[in-house]
Amino acid sequence: MSRKVAVVLFNLGGPDDQASVKPFLFNLFRDPAIIGLPDPFRTLLAKRIAAKREVSAQANYALMGGGSPLLPETRRQAAALEQALAPRLPGDEVRIFIAMRYWAPLSEQTAAEVAAWAPDEIVLLPLYPQFSTTTTQSSLKAWNDVYKGPGASRTVCCYPRGDGWIEAQAQLVRAKMAEAGDHPTRVLFSAHGIPENLIRRKGDPYQEQVEATCAAIAERAGLGDWAICYQSRVGPLKWLGPSTPEAIEQAGRDGVGVVVTPVAFVSEHIETLVELDIEYGELAHKLGVSPYLRTPAVGLTPAFIDSLAEATVEALSREGVAPYGPGCRGDWKACPRTCERSAA
Repeated sequence: MSRKVAVVLFNLGGPDDQASVKPFLFNLFRDPAIIGLPDPFRTLLAKRIAAKREVSAQANYALMGGGSPLLPETRRQAAALEQALAPRLPGDEVRIFIAMRYWAPLSEQTAAEVAAWAPDEIVLLPLYPQFSTTTTQSSLKAWNDVYKGPGASRTVCCYPRGDGWIEAQAQLVRAKMAEAGDHPTRVLFSAHGIPENLIRRKGDPYQEQVEATCAAIAERAGLGDWAICYQSRVGPLKWLGPSTPEAIEQAGRDGVGVVVTPVAFVSEHIETLVELDIEYGELAHKLGVSPYLRTPAVGLTPAFIDSLAEATVEALSREGVAPYGPGCRGDWKACPRTCERSAA
C-alpha cells in the first residue's frame, strides 16, 4: 500500500541578508537552550546581545555575499535525499521538508506545510550528527510544540558513527592529507563548542559523541597524528577545550601543518567559511603553521546522502527515538532515547 512519507530535516538556519542578521541573532539568544534565564530576562538579554553583535556579524556575513549559504545548501541536500530515497521506497510518495531553528523556514511554517500535506509517516532527521541539548533537543522541542498534524512520527536522534557519515569525512580527510604531501601534518577535528556545565548539569552527550565521531574517522582514514578541538566560544562560561586557536598554536610549537576538519557541521556556513577559513587561517599564517588546509563540509557527498537515506528507511521500520548506527556509549540524562525508556 502506498504511503505518504514526510522527512523533516532540522538545522539551525542563518540570515538571508544583512537585514535579517539582527532578528536571527535575537532568535538564537532567546532560545532557553542557549541562555537559561527565565523570561522576561532572557528576552531582554537576547535583544541586548543581538543589538551589540549586529554590526560585527553583518561584516562576517558580508564576506559570504551578505547572508548565510546554509539554506540553499540544505535545499540541495533535501533534493539529493529525495532522489536517494526513491529506489529505496518504491511506491511511496516521499517529500522532504526543512525546519530551521532560528531563521526561515522556522518550525511553525514547516509544521503547517507538513500538516497540510497530511503524511502517513514522518521521520524527524536532524542535520546534527551528534546530539546536543543546544541543537537537536532544541529543534525537536520546537517541532513538537507546534506540529499538530497527522502521521506516525519517529526520530533519528543522532548518528555520530553512522557509516556513510564517517566514510564521507574519511574520504575528504584523505584527499586533503594527499594535498599536504610529505610535510608533517596534523588533522584537527574542529567541533562547535558548548559550555562544560551542560555536560555535568544537563547530562549532554555531545562531547562523548564528538569524540566517538573523531576516533571513527581517524581509524577509517588511517590517521596517526590527530587531535580534537572546539570553536566558536562565546560568553564568560568555561567551554569545552582545547579551543581550535589553541590547537593551531600547539601545531605551530610542534612544527607541523594542519588539516582542519569540521566534524559537527554538514554544510558550509559562517563557522566554516569565515571562522575556519579566514580567521583561523590568518592565525595559522601568523604563526607559520603551513600547510593550513581545511576539508569541506560533507554537503552532497554521496556517502553522506546515502547515510541519510538509510537512516530514514531504518527509522520507518521502528517506533520512537533511536540513533542511526552506534549512538551514546553511556547513559546520558539528556539523551532522548534514555528519556523515552525512563518514561516507559
